[in-house]
Amino acid sequence: MNAGEEGTGMGVDIAPADAGWTYSGLRVVTLGPGEETSVETGDAETLVLPLAGSCRVTVTIPGEAAVMFGLDGRADVFSRVTDFAYAPRDATVTVSSRDGGRFALPSARCERRLPPRYGPAEEVPVELRGAGQASRQVNNFCTPEAFEADRLIACEVLTPGGNWSSYPPHKHDEPTATESVLEEIYYFEVADGPDGRRGMGYQRVYGTAERPIDVLEEVRTGDVVLIPHGWHGPSMAAPGYDLYYLNVMAGPGDERAWRICDDPAHAWVRGTWEGSPTDARLPMSSAAGRERDR
Repeated sequence: MNAGEEGTGMGVDIAPADAGWTYSGLRVVTLGPGEETSVETGDAETLVLPLAGSCRVTVTIPGEAAVMFGLDGRADVFSRVTDFAYAPRDATVTVSSRDGGRFALPSARCERRLPPRYGPAEEVPVELRGAGQASRQVNNFCTPEAFEADRLIACEVLTPGGNWSSYPPHKHDEPTATESVLEEIYYFEVADGPDGRRGMGYQRVYGTAERPIDVLEEVRTGDVVLIPHGWHGPSMAAPGYDLYYLNVMAGPGDERAWRICDDPAHAWVRGTWEGSPTDARLPMSSAAGRERDR
């Protein structure tokens, strides 16, 4: 990363090699007022997703005219659904912000070079999943059905305090008719409590006898959990603290698809949701803003 001015910060910088895998990556950049940073995408398609603040994104491809997008961001991840920008592989991405902010750059190594594009917040599909205390909101901004990419799959999940998401636990690490192989990054942010104290949540990952993994971690804003394989879930929002996570996925399959397999020990839980209402706190936000503020 090349910082435009002193003070530009990279809070998260995960390349595939750092994670010990092949495709998925994530950077989270913090810019002060008037700062900018430039990133070479290399062999990875890359998104710019505002987490807090607005920005201007300039995509430069050798031999082509630069393309510029203005991203109308948000105060924080809980306040609204945001627009975003897509940059192809073999490009330079410059992110600048008049007022400063924090910006996620999820990425995936890929083969095709697609054109730079703008994703308006109003076109991001917002989905409610689960029921009761397993209710959550999913912003499908870069899922296969919502936005074209070569390998990258990304979405945001908002979970009200006290609820569980990524539940029942599921996995996607085998190439079968019902499962696709996807490396996954979970990036977390947690809402503060009323007195400004930092919130917390928890993430569980566990494996099989053939491919063991055992993770149960407290997560706070800025934390990342890498999931190379295994069952993952639940993602637990502690009572009183809303939980956000950004999912970044990519894998080797010829088809860009998100297919999962529930842990058979807990798959029965889905059957209890039929006819049950989703949490009344959902949806938490939309492109128009925070629901409770309207």
